[in-house]
Amino acid sequence: MSPRRPERRSEEAANAVIKAAMDLCQEVGYRKVSIEGIAARAGVGKNTIYRWWPSKAAVLLDGLLSTWKMDASFPDTGDFVADIKAQMAAASRILGDPAVFPHYRALIGEAQHDPDLHRALWDTFIGHLAGAAAERIKSAQRQGQVRSDADPVLVTELLYGAAYYRRLLTPRIADTEHINAIVDLAFTGLAPKAE
Repeated sequence: MSPRRPERRSEEAANAVIKAAMDLCQEVGYRKVSIEGIAARAGVGKNTIYRWWPSKAAVLLDGLLSTWKMDASFPDTGDFVADIKAQMAAASRILGDPAVFPHYRALIGEAQHDPDLHRALWDTFIGHLAGAAAERIKSAQRQGQVRSDADPVLVTELLYGAAYYRRLLTPRIADTEHINAIVDLAFTGLAPKAE
């Protein structure tokens, strides 16, 4: 379910639709947003929206992608732990932004019931971030900063999974202190310290 983007659509109308969808999601919550409501707020017909997007989720995904301003690349200062902490903290701050988080949370929830949205969310957003993280982990392995037998995908899931769990499923925030604790625990392990 990639967002439809015919060449001849009016960018002004498309931007109005995206803004209307984002505003409505913020105001009334994802469940109460409808294509009819988006069309009325944007000043376009429902058919116009359906020509460009298959669903309200696709409109919101376009909005999320236009709002997300973070480069998926990672710093490579030579200190992997510091680099991963910096990138994870930046991602957490952006996801915590009130202009981003309600839409992201709504799309994550909706993706559990919509395989096309799930795939589109991965292909256009989450997969890029996960791929960049795995590449940075591979670089750290080549530099001897991460065990060579550690699966980069599994390390990515371990680190980011804990932060996303906290952000999406608990009332606590995933702040810099929490991010640092996740990374430190992952790199020192759970084994008791040698005496």
